[in-house]
Amino acid sequence: MPVDLEAVHGIVEKHGYMESSLIAILQDMQSTFNYLPQKALREVSKSMNIPLSRIYAIATFYKTFSLRPRGRHAIHVCLGTACHVRGGQRILEYLERKLGVKSGGTTEDLTFTLERVNCLGACAMGPMVVVDQKYMGKVKLDKIDSILKPYK
Repeated sequence: MPVDLEAVHGIVEKHGYMESSLIAILQDMQSTFNYLPQKALREVSKSMNIPLSRIYAIATFYKTFSLRPRGRHAIHVCLGTACHVRGGQRILEYLERKLGVKSGGTTEDLTFTLERVNCLGACAMGPMVVVDQKYMGKVKLDKIDSILKPYK
């Protein structure tokens, strides 16, 4: 997958080549590429004269960053206690079979990334599923196909 180095330079320039803006630079790159490509991180390192190891330390510390390509749509399945006892695990397993990926994986066509989370803070509405920050509560297995349909 090619990386637009002009976009990388534009992001770094927007933040004034300031090392104190490194997290903001990585956030913008994540938004642009939907992950942090190795080639882009090397370019940031070179253009800002920051050791690549420092950039990777930040990129791997924060869960919001991904070093692997992610899907255009993120699906989060809550497996906190309330959601788990109400069928969250069955929902996750169904999605894994339907999408052909395990939790933490991305479909080959880069449409979906599937992740489990420990709590979404809406225990009374469990089981909870979030697709692209759209919260859906009391999800049933027979509703999952209709939930995914608009995102395909």
